[in-house]
Amino acid sequence: MNYARKLYKIMIELVFPRRCPICDRIVYPKGRLICGECSGKIRYIQEPRCKKCGKGLKKEEEEYCFDCGHKKHEYDQGIALYEYRSVQDSIFRFKYQGRCEYADFYARDMAEKLGQEVRQWNADAFIPVPIHYTRKNKRGYNQAEIIADALAGYISLPVYKDIVKRCKKTIPQKELDIQARQNNLKKAFKIARDDVKLESIILVDDIYTTGSTIDGIAGELKKAGIDKIYYIALSIGKGLS
Repeated sequence: MNYARKLYKIMIELVFPRRCPICDRIVYPKGRLICGECSGKIRYIQEPRCKKCGKGLKKEEEEYCFDCGHKKHEYDQGIALYEYRSVQDSIFRFKYQGRCEYADFYARDMAEKLGQEVRQWNADAFIPVPIHYTRKNKRGYNQAEIIADALAGYISLPVYKDIVKRCKKTIPQKELDIQARQNNLKKAFKIARDDVKLESIILVDDIYTTGSTIDGIAGELKKAGIDKIYYIALSIGKGLS
C-alpha cells in the first residue's frame, strides 16, 4: 500500500509538478517543497515574542506588544510562524488562486518550528476559523481548513470543522480599522453543536492581525464551556506598534 501511494505521488508530480510557495515556479531541485533560493526569503517570527499573541517584539525587556498591552483578549495564548509581509504573495495565491498544495510546506514548517509549543498546550483538537458559506462556495475551499488538515498530519490532533459556524457575511477585516473590525464581527459566529465536550482547543487561521476574529470565536467557545483556547496562525502582522 505504501509503495502504491509513493508511485501515485510520483505520477501526480510528473503530470502536475510541485510549485514553490514563494516564487510559484516549478520547484527546483525536485523532491523539495520549496526552491532552495526561496527559503532564505522567508522571515520567521523570532524571540522576543509577545507572551499573548506571539508577535515579534523589538526589545528583550518587553513582555507584550502594543496591541495586547491595550486590549484584553478572549483567547489564552497564540503563536504564528511567519512575518506576514514576507509571505503575503504566497498566502494570496494559496487563499484566492487555488494553490492548495502550498499547505504541505506550510504545515511541515509549522510543525517543525512551533510543534513543541503546540504540544505543550495539551489541546483536544484543532478548530479552523470558519468562513461564510457564500465565500466558501465561491472560492471552493476554506484555507484555514486546508492548513488544519495538513497540520494534523504532523501533530496528531483531530480537526473539528462543524463546531463553529460563520453565520454573518462580514466585510473583509483588512479593509477596516480596529474598532470597525470589532463591530464587524459582532454576532458573526455561533456554536453549531450542543454537545461540545472539549476542554482545550487550538484555532487555526492563515493571518492574525489585531485578533478580532480569534476573539470573536473564542468568546463563543468559552460560552459553550471550553476552558482553554489557543490559536496558531501561518502569519502575523506587526500590529499597531
